[in-house]
Amino acid sequence: MSPPHFPPHFSVVIPVRNEAKNLPLCLASLEGFDDVVVVDSGSTDETRSIAQQHGCTVLDFKWNGQFPKKRNWTLRNYSFKHQWVLFLDADERMTPAFKNEVEKIIHATPHHGFWIYYTNWFMGRMLKYGDTMRKLALLRIGHGEYERVEEQAWSHLDMEVHEHLIINGTAGAIRARLEHHDLRSLEAYYARHNAYSDWEANRFLALQDPGKLTKRQRIKYQMLTWKIFPFLYFIISYIFKCGFLDGVPGFYFAVGKMFYFYQVQAKILEHRFLSKPQESRQANAK
Repeated sequence: MSPPHFPPHFSVVIPVRNEAKNLPLCLASLEGFDDVVVVDSGSTDETRSIAQQHGCTVLDFKWNGQFPKKRNWTLRNYSFKHQWVLFLDADERMTPAFKNEVEKIIHATPHHGFWIYYTNWFMGRMLKYGDTMRKLALLRIGHGEYERVEEQAWSHLDMEVHEHLIINGTAGAIRARLEHHDLRSLEAYYARHNAYSDWEANRFLALQDPGKLTKRQRIKYQMLTWKIFPFLYFIISYIFKCGFLDGVPGFYFAVGKMFYFYQVQAKILEHRFLSKPQESRQANAK
């Protein structure tokens, strides 16, 4: 006789917009969860019906360009069944190892948040080497929100992408990994890079008080001022962290990240150049 099955003791929030290609596998990996919330920003594909077919709670979100964005809005407006919530993207997959580790930890932990690690799929291959990706995305309800960034209409992103989760207390780490596997094309991947680099450049330029940044953010923004930083990132990820062992996909993944940082740097320089008086721009161009 098999033991009785109990749902995991944490909720899952999946912010979406036109994710019909990725969402089915994401939701399939959440079988047995009893509180899965899909927050939709006016999808025009089958995203909403897919979520409903899987028995999810579907919330409608329309951003007015102001605080809060999608994830903070959900934290403030939805009553979760559990004390903990995981923010999962539609192109991410739950793994049994991750679920089991979370279940073992959250009942007795002193932490109010956890860093999560994930394994990337790129160009049809799981990447086992290179830079390890992580984000703070598991939160004890009532003990944190995503940082507030006054964007002043320079971003069209209605979801917190690069905004960090600010925890009231300490944060641990879940070592078992999720899987990140975007089924959309490289065209969509690089289009997101373009949108995210716009946000990153504007965020860099808008910083008024570096003291409000986390240590990780301060290091990141300091390194962005180094012209060699993108190439240095490539060398560390591809050579020193053995990204080359992932073959051709590993090479193009590292190159893509390198050029992402070059995009951010170029957009910062462009903004500074265009904000100068015309006479000064003409002198610098000579």
